[in-house]
Amino acid sequence: MSDPADPLESHVESMLKELGEDPGRDGLERTPLRVAKSMRFLTSGYQQDPVALLNGALFDVTYDEMVLVKDIDFYSLCEHHMLPFFGRIHVAYIPNGRVVGLSKIPRLVGMFARRLQVQERLTMQIAETIEEHLQPKGVAVVAESIHLCMKMRGVEQQNAFAITSSLKGAFQEDSKTRSEFMELIRHQKQSFA
Repeated sequence: MSDPADPLESHVESMLKELGEDPGRDGLERTPLRVAKSMRFLTSGYQQDPVALLNGALFDVTYDEMVLVKDIDFYSLCEHHMLPFFGRIHVAYIPNGRVVGLSKIPRLVGMFARRLQVQERLTMQIAETIEEHLQPKGVAVVAESIHLCMKMRGVEQQNAFAITSSLKGAFQEDSKTRSEFMELIRHQKQSFA
């Protein structure tokens, strides 16, 4: 193998050798490079800043009803086994004189998901960032996901999935607001076509 451009390549090559493989064989020859590039992409959220991501899209608006972006697909890596977990996240907030561009919410989810994570922290980071930068009347985040570390190893549960939530402000204090949010995320999307 030539001198690797990314230090991760040599670590992947060493790992392949430790597993009893020949990193020079056909089929694995470029695997260290591909794995290094893949890991850099899957953890690219470390190079992103939530302030920079949100600040260009904060707008003063006198809207005070719930804003909900649901069914945001995400993919992340479990920090315990570095195996994928993936699913969908629902994010709602009640503005307090300020809104954020709708596309920024999935971008925020993607930024935090592209780090080594646990689902509980991912859920909280999204809620805390929105709370800090928008200062809304309330924020709610629910994440639903499948963890390959539970399917492929360990307990090997093929049908298990995890749900986490982070409720702040009005969503935590007002049962009607919380119920409205929960009912809206249960609602199945009909085709718009």
